[in-house]
Amino acid sequence: MRRLSRRGHLARQGFLVLVGLFVLLPIWTLVLMATDGSLIGYPEGFHPLPVEPTLDRFVEAFVRTDHPPDFVTLLRNSLVVSGSAAVASLVFGASAAYAFARLRFPGRDAGLVGILLGAFLPPIALATPLFILFVTVERTVPALEAFGLRDSTLALAILYASFALPLCLWLMRAAFRAVPADLEEAAFVDGATRFTAFRTITLPLAMPSILVAALVAFLLGYTEFALAWLFIDSPENVTLAMVLAMATTGFFTSNWSGTAAHALLMSIPVVLIFLALQRALLQSSLAGAGTD
Repeated sequence: MRRLSRRGHLARQGFLVLVGLFVLLPIWTLVLMATDGSLIGYPEGFHPLPVEPTLDRFVEAFVRTDHPPDFVTLLRNSLVVSGSAAVASLVFGASAAYAFARLRFPGRDAGLVGILLGAFLPPIALATPLFILFVTVERTVPALEAFGLRDSTLALAILYASFALPLCLWLMRAAFRAVPADLEEAAFVDGATRFTAFRTITLPLAMPSILVAALVAFLLGYTEFALAWLFIDSPENVTLAMVLAMATTGFFTSNWSGTAAHALLMSIPVVLIFLALQRALLQSSLAGAGTD
């Protein structure tokens, strides 16, 4: 019996090692491509270590400005668009999620199902209707046409927020339902309004799950590029994900080493956000495991 248990333990450990290699190998390959000075064009073969170690590709990402937009502009656009989408998803999603979690009104369940169905639609399937909608709105409102709504980072933020909203609403609704209603009722007895109870009791207790929803919305906008190419025409509004997607289209002629360096630099904000929200992610998973 002990031998079987030991074999099972070794099998589990071996499986975890294989999973770890499966996850880490692409990342290590990306690091090799970005730090190998001998790599020109498409990589041929696999080397466990860089042939000519260098950090020139990372330096060029910041100092090379002969092909605008530069890396700093691309990263800024990506952070502004994805951050704005996350904030908008939280602001509108939190109010709607609280209403679906606490209030009773006609059509509540049907409305919730209808909103959640939007999360199952691929964004690219709605590309043409959304493009026509933005063009129509621009032509209807002269101020928006003068501003250039369609060809702007604001348009991308609106698009990404609308696609992230159903999932954020679902996550925050579950978090609000996990907060005991008795706590709010006790606040009502003390004379608190519903908004005060929501702001001082429900919102802080549900904050870990809310941060998870914000992270989901941020990642959706940070990595999306297909819709962006349909709306964005001006180089100064291009995001980093759009440039990386375009760089991979030239299979034999692309600067793969530079593309890998840009991809690694793009991942740094995501890693920092994950590290900052690590405690919130753990609390959210534990809270989800303890709810029905």
